[in-house]
Amino acid sequence: QVQLVQSGGGLVQAGGSLRLSCAVSGRSLFSNNALGWYRQAPGKQRELVASITSGGDTNYDDSVKDRFTISRDNSKNTVYLQMNSLKPEDTAVYYCNLRLYDTIGSIIFDSWGQGTQVTVSS
Repeated sequence: QVQLVQSGGGLVQAGGSLRLSCAVSGRSLFSNNALGWYRQAPGKQRELVASITSGGDTNYDDSVKDRFTISRDNSKNTVYLQMNSLKPEDTAVYYCNLRLYDTIGSIIFDSWGQGTQVTVSS
């Protein structure tokens, strides 16, 4: 059974930093995969924050570019999100996500972490 276990998060003042971690267990990460971080603020839809492929390609939402950095440690099956210069509008529940793809890019597996609250005070 696949588990994505998140850690990190909490309360921080505007301008501060936090790091989120997400460890994947119970399944090997095949070559075609992407690990991502999403967030959902109250009353809003879940949105992609950042993602990183098995090849190391990254993608960021414009609102977090130059402030957030996603990285992964394949030896530990863990993905990280370093969040700097946090703003009150970054307040949300953050979820990590694992997707596996087949050779033509179709999603064959999709799993989520439990979510962690990030609150940025002004």
